[in-house]
Amino acid sequence: MYDFIIIGGGIVGMSTAMQLIQDYPDAKILLLEKEAGLAMHQTGHNSGVIHAGVYYTPGSLKARFCLEGNKATKAFCDKHGIPYDECGKLLVATNALEMERMRALWERTAANGIKREWLTGTELRERERNIVGLGGIFVPSSGIVNYALVTAAMGREFETAGGEIRYKSEVLAIDEHSDEVVLRTGDQELHARFLITCSGLMADRVVRMLGIKPNFDICPFRGEYYLLPKQHNQIVNHLIYPIPDPAMPFLGVHLTRMIDGTVTVGPNAVLAMKREGYRKIDFSLTDMFDMLASPGILKVLKSNLRPGLIELKNSLFKGGYLQQVQKYCPSIVKDDLTAYPAGVRAQAVSPDGRLIDDFLFVKTTRSFNVCNAPSPAATSAIPIGAYIVNQVREQLATSGVSFGKPLIHRLANTDVCTTHE
Repeated sequence: MYDFIIIGGGIVGMSTAMQLIQDYPDAKILLLEKEAGLAMHQTGHNSGVIHAGVYYTPGSLKARFCLEGNKATKAFCDKHGIPYDECGKLLVATNALEMERMRALWERTAANGIKREWLTGTELRERERNIVGLGGIFVPSSGIVNYALVTAAMGREFETAGGEIRYKSEVLAIDEHSDEVVLRTGDQELHARFLITCSGLMADRVVRMLGIKPNFDICPFRGEYYLLPKQHNQIVNHLIYPIPDPAMPFLGVHLTRMIDGTVTVGPNAVLAMKREGYRKIDFSLTDMFDMLASPGILKVLKSNLRPGLIELKNSLFKGGYLQQVQKYCPSIVKDDLTAYPAGVRAQAVSPDGRLIDDFLFVKTTRSFNVCNAPSPAATSAIPIGAYIVNQVREQLATSGVSFGKPLIHRLANTDVCTTHE
């Protein structure tokens, strides 16, 4: 019998495990990961940006966790000798409409407590000789890191403290009882007093295993990147982002200085035909059936048909993709766009066809489930993990279950959970 079992070896699951064992050092804790290693999906397939919190609604969990996570991620890297580059981010406006949107972002960054600098077109060109625009916002606290390395360090801390990680252990069934949770992985049956799930692209399926009809469905979006040739490694000094369209859920194609010195272009946002479909040809009949059977996802696809088709066209033909980059970096040409691995983003969708923008959690008597952890989840992983541990502590206190007195009091409670009891 385990005291806690955690499903999911991405950065959110690993951060939670690391902090849980710090709070409950005498507890028997197991983390299950269906792959052969940590950070094999969203964590290991993102752009590696340490976000500052520019875009998020003031007062939201995204805004709060991102601001805390920016500092916590850098502190964790300093502690563990993980390289990162606080290179800063430039948001670039290329026309009058984008200048208007940029002013709204300027106000939002102020509300979120972010240090920033307004740049004229001339000042923008002085900072970035290959970037053109009418103006920009410089955010110095943004940076770049390899989140797979961060996750691995969290895993080492967890195991050193006595935690257990079990790989190639896909959870196939979950039964919650009044006094325990029973999980089946292949031919194994595991018992836990409490379950925490951080299952990313499979979040809705895991909730269904608990016997709950989730009030959301996961829709996978593939984000495709290109890599610039080595001669362009110095093409930019900062992370370069377009001004996003507030009507769209994604930030647009940007230039990212990776921690290894290379520069990537991307991502776009294309509906993936498979939840873990990193290639254009990847297809799953089961995943497609689930999407087409979801009223919420169908509403999203219908209401975003035109931009969705544009994204698909740009995915198939480099020319359209290139145009998005050349708006602010005209020196890049088609031959500069070379192959680079894609990522798949898990986006929770409500039954009424709304893309759920903030973090979403569902809890039962003996479980706590992370159901939507969109960007900036990697940046925010340490405060998210602290929040989860605090929520679990309160659940245990309410139910009268004791694991010994926790050593650390973490984030204050914020009521954003859906409860099923």
